[in-house]
Amino acid sequence: MSSLVEVASEAEFPNIISSIPPSCLQVLYFHAPWAAPCAQMRAVLSALASQYPATNPPSIAFLSVNAEELPDISEEYNVTAVPFVVLVRDHNILETISGSEAIQVRDAVERHAGAGAAASADGASKTVIPPPLTAVPRENVPATATQAPATNGNAAPALTPEQSKEALFARLAELVKAAPVMLFMKGSPSAPQCGFSRQIVGILRERSVKYGFFNILADEDVRQGLKEFADWPTFPQLWVEGELVGGLDIVKEELENDPDFLDRFSVNKPAA
Repeated sequence: MSSLVEVASEAEFPNIISSIPPSCLQVLYFHAPWAAPCAQMRAVLSALASQYPATNPPSIAFLSVNAEELPDISEEYNVTAVPFVVLVRDHNILETISGSEAIQVRDAVERHAGAGAAASADGASKTVIPPPLTAVPRENVPATATQAPATNGNAAPALTPEQSKEALFARLAELVKAAPVMLFMKGSPSAPQCGFSRQIVGILRERSVKYGFFNILADEDVRQGLKEFADWPTFPQLWVEGELVGGLDIVKEELENDPDFLDRFSVNKPAA
């Protein structure tokens, strides 16, 4: 059976890609250790990979990439949030899936791998995802403020503006706590798209702060909703333990007043 293979380094990645034929379907899974939905998606992809026989040469390959530790690979595939799945064949990107929608990922892999490639005679492939793994933190609410929630029957009526806002704010409340230190920025740490974002990334790196990030340019709902949710109209925004610190000026001011402000989140902090 196939398995989900972790890419150890950026130097190893092109070696792995060159070792498999171009016709092989590559399932690239980008993740970050601080993002809880990534643990769920890893289990989903591991279970899915086990349904495909290991052949020589391989017809399908499942690769896992740490989006933070291997930023050049993430930038190459335009990864702006995790979990993020990219399907590639013949050097062409066939499809991308952002978020923790297990069913969507499974269906995409089965569709591009070829009908029946992983299915048994009784159709067992549709049961490879254990029921607990199909539940996501935002179950039965829209993925964005403008998307209708999923249902098992007929299409649900459109959300009212009040319901849309409530759903978005619930998502934002989870998002700002996705890591102890969360940076909402323009671009990614490896490729900031504004000077203020670049400066905050520099401050965090200088202090070896472990942090999560979200590219607000990739999600207009988050970009606009967070302004109201935080009552802060500009970006970047730095959040610590679910509380807004502020933008670049406020972060600098906090550090001037307390140089140890971010030390407890540093990977180099002294042992207790």
